[in-house]
Amino acid sequence: MADHWIENHKRDSWRRQAKASGYRARSAFKLLQIQKRFKLIREGDVVLDVGCHPGGWAQVAVELVGDEGVVIGVDLDPCQPVEGATLLVGDITEDLTQDRILEELDERPINTIISDISPDITGKWDVDQTVAMTLVADVFDFSMKLLCKGGSFTSKLFQGIGVEELIKAVKPYFSEVKRFSPDASRNSSSEVYLVCRNFMPWKMNKGVNIRKTYESLLEPKLSGSEIDDGPEEVYSSFKVRRKRE
Repeated sequence: MADHWIENHKRDSWRRQAKASGYRARSAFKLLQIQKRFKLIREGDVVLDVGCHPGGWAQVAVELVGDEGVVIGVDLDPCQPVEGATLLVGDITEDLTQDRILEELDERPINTIISDISPDITGKWDVDQTVAMTLVADVFDFSMKLLCKGGSFTSKLFQGIGVEELIKAVKPYFSEVKRFSPDASRNSSSEVYLVCRNFMPWKMNKGVNIRKTYESLLEPKLSGSEIDDGPEEVYSSFKVRRKRE
């Protein structure tokens, strides 16, 4: 009961701070804490906010990029306008939504991709985790091609199967890949943020597909094929001798 009270008190504290600061959600402080630690967003940057509803991250991004910057948000759910940001409604994995993002970018490269995206939760942990990780991989595949040299990508993940495989899939293209848990995250939550800095586009071939790489890395773990070869043979000079009669 005491732990539950402390957790609720902390959660209410972040909500009160968000309301007092004019932010729409407590999640705004997660991005602020990520920014304080990693300095991802600078004045004049072009920022893509994936999973932008209800708009808290877009609010923070607008403040950080200033008047010369550009913030484009996208989410399946519509949210109230954020002054200084362009917010789109659509599925980022669909061609139509991607074309709208490209239109808004007008050939400008993205400096920073921030994603607080999360799929609809079914309550079945293994299904939810699989969908969530695949969704993040799809976002990588679309947006990394638009990321400028030295750019960054930050996305929410849920600790569990597939995290290590996704990190392996994207690590070759960034000089720094780290996991970070903001203080504003709930103590009971398994969420963690994957922070990828200093994008190296010259390391990407045209055929690079993060989702396929991720799934190929994950497949042995799911199928158990990593143990199909069985134990290594051990040879010995020991022999059994029959007793003379």
